[in-house]
Amino acid sequence: MDLEDQYDKLYRYCYFRVRDVQTAEDLVQETFLRWLDHYPGQREREALPTLYTIARNLCVDVTRQRETLPLQETDQVAADPAGTLVERWDLERALETLTPQDQELLLLRYANQVPLQALSRLTGLSRFAIYRRCGRLLTQLREALREEERT
Repeated sequence: MDLEDQYDKLYRYCYFRVRDVQTAEDLVQETFLRWLDHYPGQREREALPTLYTIARNLCVDVTRQRETLPLQETDQVAADPAGTLVERWDLERALETLTPQDQELLLLRYANQVPLQALSRLTGLSRFAIYRRCGRLLTQLREALREEERT
């Protein structure tokens, strides 16, 4: 595992959680600083669950400080074609039907491509349980998206 490669994935994770570019960048930087400060002897291949745990805790701290999360879409609307924006909006609404923990699991597994073994260490679930839960969650998302199309 190359830690430089993980930066973008951690950024994506933090951005998904806080919905603000600058805050996400700050959180990723703080994640690495805390990891280097508190886990100086940890091998890089064992660092992934630790990095995500630190990032998750920092994101939780930030969201607790805010009463509501603003949608920072205004900068992207002009550059985003209408069809893609609608699809993205539908997906975000479908994701909101899931619990925050389930949203996080899907983000880590599919958007950030975190391996099952690392997810297992991070969540405390077996690899098989993660595989089954992700399958169930994808089915729920498909059903929610179909429901969106009908309305």
